Amino acid sequence: MTFNDLNINTPLRNALEDLKLVEPTPVQIEALPVVMSGKDVVGIAQTGTGKTFAYLLPILRQLKFSKQKHPRVLIVVPTRELVVQVVGEIEKLTTYMSIRTKGAYGGVNMNTQKDELADGMDILVATPGRLVDLALSRAVKLKTIKQLVIDEVDEMLNLGFRKQLNDILDLLPERRQNILFSATLTKEVDALIKAAFDNPTKIEIAASGTSADGIIQKMYLVPNFKTKINLLRHLLATEKSWTKVLIFAPTKKVTDALFEILDLDFPEQIGVIHSNKSQNYRLRTVEKFDNGAHRVLMATDLIARGLDFQDVSHVINFDTPDEAENYIHRVGRTARANAEGMAITFVNEIELTQELAYLKAIETLMGQALERLSFPESVEISEELIDDEILTYKQKNASPNIDLTDQSQGAYHEKKLKNTKVNRAQEKRFARKAEKFNSKRRGKK
Repeated sequence: MTFNDLNINTPLRNALEDLKLVEPTPVQIEALPVVMSGKDVVGIAQTGTGKTFAYLLPILRQLKFSKQKHPRVLIVVPTRELVVQVVGEIEKLTTYMSIRTKGAYGGVNMNTQKDELADGMDILVATPGRLVDLALSRAVKLKTIKQLVIDEVDEMLNLGFRKQLNDILDLLPERRQNILFSATLTKEVDALIKAAFDNPTKIEIAASGTSADGIIQKMYLVPNFKTKINLLRHLLATEKSWTKVLIFAPTKKVTDALFEILDLDFPEQIGVIHSNKSQNYRLRTVEKFDNGAHRVLMATDLIARGLDFQDVSHVINFDTPDEAENYIHRVGRTARANAEGMAITFVNEIELTQELAYLKAIETLMGQALERLSFPESVEISEELIDDEILTYKQKNASPNIDLTDQSQGAYHEKKLKNTKVNRAQEKRFARKAEKFNSKRRGKK
């Protein structure tokens, strides 16, 4: 089947031809008639299978020219980068259409965005927090919305946007079409669907938590943090097929530390992105990685959702994600659009770090095991531990039968014998005071 076989109009076909897109993906084929029917829709499909076009094509197919000031279509996404990407995708599809699209996100001057929105729009793409601010300041009215799309809703909930989502739903008209697409369907997301959607049609191309077929998934067991760095340095230096590498780290602090260490060995080859970076810096960094100016991009889970990088050869999980769904989204940055790619996860062997347990949860969710790779002999295994690992080792090696009060010289030391004696004089004083108090009460009666 080709896009010419679908119920789309000539302007969209021309735009798809310009993009050299010929064959629709399964989720696009399934979604088009359901979305166009006006029913509420919940779509579940693997990351990288074209979910964005799955809701954009039917929406744009039905969107007529209008001079209306306030938006008719609202698309809510979790991050600023995803706002920019979705707006860009809409602009590509509407090359031959008169459709006005605006994006709104935090981290930039809101008054500037108000001025831009004042020109009017048909489609608004926004992050939850900035959208609520704009709506409350009356810069944008949401009562004109006919279609609501919530993209990567589980990530919004993870980022703490539950209140903002509820506020947005309260501001929208009751009669509207609700559309949701995601690679995973958590209990919290399911609860939101039951509360806000009206008997939605479910499109499930693959079971929730299924990764794309083209992803080769492997793992290394690594003893500690320092050895993980040695292994990563070795792989980046020796593996020539690692042409475009996306590395996920657990925190902003770790991301910055990895960048400072590896930038010495690979100068001008690495970019870093997380929420502490300015918006302009983040957009430039994403662009450099996407166009190949940077070979490596280090990031937190900020960009694990939705962003569509072209031709990512490898995804490296420097840590094992503590949420199995996050693993699915991370590795989904490679093997997109029927391509092939590889995902490698570094699993810390220390049991109390919980990474072995996280690995088991990931394998259970996917219904498959990650292939274990032999640790390279040429990589130095470091004996140096970071502070968190030192604490973990102390906890692991401590005997569970040791009574800390017997050895501690601090707050838990036993009282000296002289301090265990009972103060009889003090007891007598308390007894006299109590008797005096009770006699007064008896007199009042």
